[in-house]
Amino acid sequence: MTTIVAVKKNGVVAIAADTLTTFGNTRLPAGMDASHDKILHFADSHIGVCGSAAHHLVLASLLGKTADLQLNSKAEIFETFRKLHPVLKEECFLNPKEDEEDPYESSQITALIANASGLYGIFSMREVFEYTQFWAIGSGHEFALGAMNLAYARYESAEEIARVGVEAGIAFDTNSAAPITLYTVSLKLATA
Repeated sequence: MTTIVAVKKNGVVAIAADTLTTFGNTRLPAGMDASHDKILHFADSHIGVCGSAAHHLVLASLLGKTADLQLNSKAEIFETFRKLHPVLKEECFLNPKEDEEDPYESSQITALIANASGLYGIFSMREVFEYTQFWAIGSGHEFALGAMNLAYARYESAEEIARVGVEAGIAFDTNSAAPITLYTVSLKLATA
């Protein structure tokens, strides 16, 4: 899968990811993949997407041609993904089934969003979280969270902390590998 992290500190949000794509036991390293960046760019937002490689292409396509999509608050992100869900099903042939007891259909997408308004996570049933310091997703997320938990108090730079998180994922997760892609954005209001 992947290691994708985002960090918010001292008025900056950083988002970073490894660049390895895997298909079962097969690894496609960045040097052999013309589209190895796992972070999409939409308006003023950076969106790190994990899970199926198809998600990246589908979201890039939909975000590029769907009007009135906003990602600058929990409510806007929820509404954006609520609007995208029927399109994912009808036009992109999304299979929305996960577990029979799930309360809602799944969009099958897990992503981190970083922009000037903050740091957010969106999950398969359109759950949206806003993070005050950092978060990680993907198969290397546990390693990244542990590393960033220690690094957060030690480093002043969101970029440095994000890099530490992805490096931990690369070191310990078999589905993550270098190089790292990393983007930063200044927050509208300098907090945390």
